[in-house]
Amino acid sequence: MSTSVKTSHLKNHTSFIQSVKNSLTMAYRGILKIRRTPEQLFDVTLQPIIFTLMFTYIFGGAISGDVQSYLPVIIPGILVQTVISTSIVTGVQLREDMDKGVFDRFKSLPIARIAPLAGALLADTIRYTIATVLTFAMGYIMGYRPDGGFENVLLSALLVIFVSWSVSWIFAFFGVIARTASSVQGISMLVLFPLTFLSNAFVPVDTMPKWLQWFVNINPVTHVVSAVRELTNSGTAGWDLGISLIGAVAIVAVFAPITVRAYMRRT
Repeated sequence: MSTSVKTSHLKNHTSFIQSVKNSLTMAYRGILKIRRTPEQLFDVTLQPIIFTLMFTYIFGGAISGDVQSYLPVIIPGILVQTVISTSIVTGVQLREDMDKGVFDRFKSLPIARIAPLAGALLADTIRYTIATVLTFAMGYIMGYRPDGGFENVLLSALLVIFVSWSVSWIFAFFGVIARTASSVQGISMLVLFPLTFLSNAFVPVDTMPKWLQWFVNINPVTHVVSAVRELTNSGTAGWDLGISLIGAVAIVAVFAPITVRAYMRRT
């Protein structure tokens, strides 16, 4: 290998390491921002509690006969619905920071240009973790005892966090290309609302009209909910887990590059 090629590889390696360090620094900034403005956590702290109580006691008797029988159905559904919904905040806050000129100030710093974007997405995994823990905690308080065991509950939690982080790339893209934070939230809800509610998160698929079942069965949220239920309730990992992971990786493969390109053009 020639000296010039070796030098090029060394520079690329050094640049990559520096980008990772800068991204972690920006992620730490995001965590400090959350700590200084704890109201940012209202959605991930109150929503799991309110939704778990509300949906369980409203639908429990009608769907499963009683609340205890409904918990193994609703807790995984609420978990997926709540945590994925919080990923919308990624795009909204990204747009707000860009509107305030925060990212313009970052350009004057000797850091990788991609670091503020990557750091913001990394910091939001803290939000997903909090929502996940609170949902399982509420379920436990209400009497939910997963038969899959602690290790499978942990795996299901990691699955939901990873899927939500993957989905956040979609909303980050909206945050970069949209003109206002409110438009980011509106577009994101328009995309996410039918995906979360037209799924098996709250009711069995076979209770739905035939014309609706085909969409629910191909809905990616349905596969994630089914994977979480299999892990937590029976300790098994099947096709739904595999398709959920493949789908999450595909989202990152598609949206990460186009989000980065759009971000580079805007900054």
